[in-house]
Amino acid sequence: MLKQPILRHSLATLLCVALSVASGATLAHDDSHRPGKDARYPRLSLQAEAVSEVPEDTVEITLAVEIEGTDQTEVARQLAERLNPSMEEAKEQSEVKVRSGGFRVWPSTDRDGKITAWRGRAELILESQNIPAASELAARLSQGMVISSLSFSLSPEARAVEEQRLLKEAAAAFSQRATDAAKAFGFDGYRIHTLNLGGGGTVFSQRPETLMARAAFASDAAMPAPQLEPGRARVTVMVQGEVVLETTK
Repeated sequence: MLKQPILRHSLATLLCVALSVASGATLAHDDSHRPGKDARYPRLSLQAEAVSEVPEDTVEITLAVEIEGTDQTEVARQLAERLNPSMEEAKEQSEVKVRSGGFRVWPSTDRDGKITAWRGRAELILESQNIPAASELAARLSQGMVISSLSFSLSPEARAVEEQRLLKEAAAAFSQRATDAAKAFGFDGYRIHTLNLGGGGTVFSQRPETLMARAAFASDAAMPAPQLEPGRARVTVMVQGEVVLETTK
């Protein structure tokens, strides 16, 4: 009378061991106290993901001006005189967002700690999904400020659209993996028990080296608009979950 339960337990144990070493999946016997047939079937934990690389669609350009003088107040005043006109001109562009960056004045000292001069730096930050418009504006503003740095990114809107597309791919891959695992171990199918969604993004950018800050902008003419080339961002959607392997027999 005791042989049949012992044999069933041994087979379940062997199945757990076999599936636990399968790539990307672990299997555990469902030893919960739920009534019904679910308690007789093992549960499989697995994951699937969908990945794509999309062009970054947003540029952020930092313009800066640095001034040195003997008077702290005078240095701050000259910084404001250079920054404010550029800020007002940038605000006229509807396709380019503008905001203040850093603004600070600090002393230069000799080895004895005596202040010998004052230095100041002010920054103006441009951000836009219209990369050519941002480039042209930065070129015009370079009469009073220089391009200090730039970076590219993927906008939240574009990321959301891509993640929505990838979710369908990840869900299909998860379903296919669960179906294949069920068939491989002699089950007729599966039922989803739990699901978790995750994802992330990394950036693979190619930054033009010629766009770093340069000191020589002495002429009154604006510099030519730099040709900006964004990089690519990797978007990932991951589906993790647990399924109950079932059989109709």
